[in-house]
Amino acid sequence: MSWLVTGGAGYIGAHIVRALQNAGLEPVALDNLVTGLARFVPAGVPLIEADVNDTTAVTRALTEHAVDGIIHVAGFKYAGVSVERPLHTYRENVTGMVSVLEAAQEADVQKVVFSSSASVYGTPDTEIVTEDAPLHPESPYGESKLIGEWLLADQERATEGFRSVSLRYFNVVGSGTDEVWDVSPHNLFPIVIDALLDGRTPRINGIDYPTPDGTCVRDYVHVGDLAISHVAAAQALAAGKPLARAYNLGSGTGLSVRQIMDAVAQVTGIGFTPEIAPRRPGDPARIVARGDLAARDLDWVMRHDVADMVASAWRARRASLGLSLTS
Repeated sequence: MSWLVTGGAGYIGAHIVRALQNAGLEPVALDNLVTGLARFVPAGVPLIEADVNDTTAVTRALTEHAVDGIIHVAGFKYAGVSVERPLHTYRENVTGMVSVLEAAQEADVQKVVFSSSASVYGTPDTEIVTEDAPLHPESPYGESKLIGEWLLADQERATEGFRSVSLRYFNVVGSGTDEVWDVSPHNLFPIVIDALLDGRTPRINGIDYPTPDGTCVRDYVHVGDLAISHVAAAQALAAGKPLARAYNLGSGTGLSVRQIMDAVAQVTGIGFTPEIAPRRPGDPARIVARGDLAARDLDWVMRHDVADMVASAWRARRASLGLSLTS
C-alpha cells in the first residue's frame, strides 16, 4: 500500500516517511524543498519536487505511484510570522489543501490524514485541552488549520467513500534518527541548541507566570511518537475502522521552559544560566492537551521523556554539522 506524504522532505514529514517504511508501507514524498531537505528522504523513497498548489503535479504523483492515501503535512507552520504574512499563510495552507483535495478527487484517492495543529484552540479556558474544547484560533496559521479541517469535513459530506482524520498537536521535538533534525528558526529546541553550539546563552521569555517555576508550560511531544500515530491513523482509515474527526496528540502533563533548559544543560553537559527577557505578548501561562482518544485509537504513547527528547535533538543537530557525537 502506497501513501503520499506532502512535505515529506521536512522535519516531521521525513519522520513519517520512515515510520511508513517501518510499518511495511510504501511512502512517496512530495516537497517543494523550500524548507525541506532532499537528504532527509531515505534512499529508495521516490521524492517528487513539487508544490502542493500545483494540482497537476500532485495528481500526477498520485496516479503514477498508484497512491492509496495521503498524509498531508506540507504547509506554512509559523504562527507568529503568519500574523505578518496572512495571505502567504492562507495560500500555502488553505489553497494548498484545496489543491490536494482536487488532486485526490481526480485520482480517486479517498483517504487523507491531515497534520493539523492544537493552535485551532487558541487560548483555551482550561489548562488541559480535550478535543471538544471550543475552537478559537488566534492567528492566521491557526485559522488556516481549522479551515483545512472544515474542508475535509465538507469533502466527506460531498464524496461517497471519502474519509479523513485530523491530528492536532503543539510542540514537536527531538529526532528519531541522526539523519533528520529540526530546521525551524522559530522552535524552542533548535533555538536553544544552536545558541549553545554558537557559544551564546539561551533566553527565557518571562519567569512570572502562574506556574510552578514561573515559566510557560507547554506540550512537547517526540517526533518519532508523532510519526507512529500518523501511520496508525493511515492504517485505521485503510482498514475502514471508525475514527473521530480529530485527535489531540498531547502529553496530558506538559513541561515548563525552565524544565527544558535544565534538561538541555544536563544532557549536553554545558552549564548555563538562561538570560531572562520580558514576557512575549499573547503567551498563555499553560496549554497542555490530553491524548486519551489517540491512545485508544491511534497507538499514541509518550515513549520518550524530556531527556530522550533533548538527547536525540542534540545528537541529530551535531551530526548535521559534522561534529562528534561522543564529545
